[in-house]
Amino acid sequence: MAIVAPRKGFTLVEIMVTICIISILFAIVAPIFLQVNRQFIQVRTRLELQQEARGILYTLTRSLRQAHIGSITISRANTSQPFYSKITFTTEQSASAYVSNTMVFQQERTVLYQLVGGTGKRVLSRNLNYLAFTFPRSDDMSLVSVTVTLRKSIYEANKYALITASEQVRIMN
Repeated sequence: MAIVAPRKGFTLVEIMVTICIISILFAIVAPIFLQVNRQFIQVRTRLELQQEARGILYTLTRSLRQAHIGSITISRANTSQPFYSKITFTTEQSASAYVSNTMVFQQERTVLYQLVGGTGKRVLSRNLNYLAFTFPRSDDMSLVSVTVTLRKSIYEANKYALITASEQVRIMN
């Protein structure tokens, strides 16, 4: 009677079948994983832009509410910008001292700046695509409409996330 030793290792056919099965699984799973990753990056970028837009509108509306109605001027920073991309107005720093403060919000290419008095520029956003200040009603200059569009590159050269936020601000002074 011959004793058969237990077989150790794999045959070439078993290894080839295993490699084929694993290759098929990778061919199916890899595009799905890439698509999920792209969706995650797109959602994260949109969320960042939404938070940035909320912060910009909060700063703009808080400042505009304190503006003097007669001091509001809507123009453009330079000839390469849209006409409604700059707003200038004065506010009171304190109610008791009546010290006026000039504020400017303006677009320069893709950057939104805030200028307070003559103290320099504060960057509010580097992802600005479009900015517009308008008076929605010609008979009511105490209402200013603010529209902000932010744009950021996602993951490929020609893919962008866009967020547009708009708000109407009632001037209190």
